[in-house]
Amino acid sequence: MTTQHPERAEPAGRKVVLVTGASSGIGAAVAARLVAEGHRVVAGARRTDRLQELAQNTAEAAARSGGGLQPVRLDVTDRADVAAFVQGARERHGRVDVLIGNAGVMPLSRLDSLLADEWDRMIDVNIRGLLHGIAAALPVFTTQGSGHFVTVASTGAHEVVPTGAVYCATKYAAWAITEGLRRESAPFIRVTTVSPGVVDSELADTITEAGAAEAMRAYRAHAIGPDAIAGAVSYALAQPSDVDVNEIVVRPTRQR
Repeated sequence: MTTQHPERAEPAGRKVVLVTGASSGIGAAVAARLVAEGHRVVAGARRTDRLQELAQNTAEAAARSGGGLQPVRLDVTDRADVAAFVQGARERHGRVDVLIGNAGVMPLSRLDSLLADEWDRMIDVNIRGLLHGIAAALPVFTTQGSGHFVTVASTGAHEVVPTGAVYCATKYAAWAITEGLRRESAPFIRVTTVSPGVVDSELADTITEAGAAEAMRAYRAHAIGPDAIAGAVSYALAQPSDVDVNEIVVRPTRQR
């Protein structure tokens, strides 16, 4: 039998939403969109200066909607840090309704470049970081009797491209972990995977291999803005509690 944590009730429709990787790109767009919709957003990332800027930029929207944004320094590769991130939000707001696992890195390269440190970084952030979030939030959701996990994966979870072997592997792992979580979760926990195609973000700027960087520059010519992904997340969150949007794939119209 589940029990409710003694929380401070939010108005109907308003949620306490945790977003990882919120300092730029999709994470920042998702956080801003949800604040404008009236949600209480706890935005986590390592770059606290960017989070402070995001809080300032969303202050006017928060005042209109009744939402808000709390910036919190977060390293998703540190399990204790993620646990503190979730627990701190619960203590501050009385509950946690949604965890959006968005933090990710994408230093693409050919396997024969042997950039093993970059492979390790992708595994640490894209896979372990996701698992750390699940480990921290799942007991909270179970105790509350409600909760929603949203994983930001990639179309790379469905297609392997040259220079993307390790990145696509991590995103397939993210998809598989989230699907396994959905199959295992109690009926009161919702689970969603959002798989973006080419999105305009800083991820491509971390590519150190010259060939992969050049290929990505051409690939990004038809990138869509991160707010398109924020809209998909918003849609999944807005459904009635008995509706679980399991997977959304969002591509530019020119991407095949």
